[in-house]
Amino acid sequence: MYPPAPVNRSERVHDADAAIRQTDSDAALARLSAVRKGYLNDRFISSLLPRAQLQPLRPPLINIGTYVRSEAIDRLVEQWLELSAAEGQLCQIVSLGAGSDTRFWRLMDGPRKEQIGAYFELDFPDVTMKKAMAIRNPKSGLSTILGHSELDLGGQALHSSRYHLLPCDLRNPPADIFPGLFKEYLSPALPTLLLFECVLVYMSPEASSTLIQWFVDFFSPNTRTPSPGTLGCTVYEMFGLEDSFGQVMMNNLRARNVSLPGARPYPSLESLPTRFLRHRFTSAKALTLRNIKSDYIEASELERISSLEMLDEVEELNLVLEHYAITWGVKTSASAATMSSWIEWGLRPVEQQLAEIA
Repeated sequence: MYPPAPVNRSERVHDADAAIRQTDSDAALARLSAVRKGYLNDRFISSLLPRAQLQPLRPPLINIGTYVRSEAIDRLVEQWLELSAAEGQLCQIVSLGAGSDTRFWRLMDGPRKEQIGAYFELDFPDVTMKKAMAIRNPKSGLSTILGHSELDLGGQALHSSRYHLLPCDLRNPPADIFPGLFKEYLSPALPTLLLFECVLVYMSPEASSTLIQWFVDFFSPNTRTPSPGTLGCTVYEMFGLEDSFGQVMMNNLRARNVSLPGARPYPSLESLPTRFLRHRFTSAKALTLRNIKSDYIEASELERISSLEMLDEVEELNLVLEHYAITWGVKTSASAATMSSWIEWGLRPVEQQLAEIA
């Protein structure tokens, strides 16, 4: 939730992307802290962090923000799996800028693991190489769940029967790199969910638009695939950085050699769904993390996390949560009867959840 730690001068000179990659380390350490304090359950995160047991805990503000982000995205993913199961289909998940994310292992450790037809993780080559090494390390335990796997592209890529770790720079034209990366592994016929967690905000609006359009085209009807799978997309990132608090966030990031060109087109919550609607998605919606915390998480859960540690910075927490949002959209070419269930995919307020139970 906070800006990344500063990179040193030599890194700034020799590697302009070092600060962006540092954001993954910050997110992983924040998740580790939230797990250690009892906000989240994740027995895999420590396997992807060196000297995990020696890492300091993060402040309550970061722990709570990490919890809300993770809980919301987990619910969206779980609903996607449920909808795919209702259609009698396997589904695919493509995590772009995946970094040290553990979602694949958590899903494979859960009740819906058989619902996953293929899971893809894409990131910078040096990030994927480090992750591949961690996965193949017998001490990590990750390979036990993964099963047989093979390295590719000089150790930068890894493939198993359902998991594919792929190296690339997402800012490059996807038409030039994706066909050679995905090969026959990605099917246009299956329901497919794209995950972008703090990724598009670091890219130019033109590059992120081209990236999304590639998937829209891939999952569009054609002679080879007349009935493509439904395409879903979830984006988590900061927005609305033109107010005073947003400017403070921006200045802190600039001091750490991080720029956010992808934030400019989205000054308000209402502007976020246009990212999908301009690509002819069937529906799209956005919520701030503050919205999600107050209206979409059960009172019992809020009571549980509030008992974990004392929070003094309530006002600051609300300001931070108001500047981060989760946007989701769905694009379907299915029949009207099937389309209605996919359009309903999304976070549900607690009141609606209770009414559905009743």
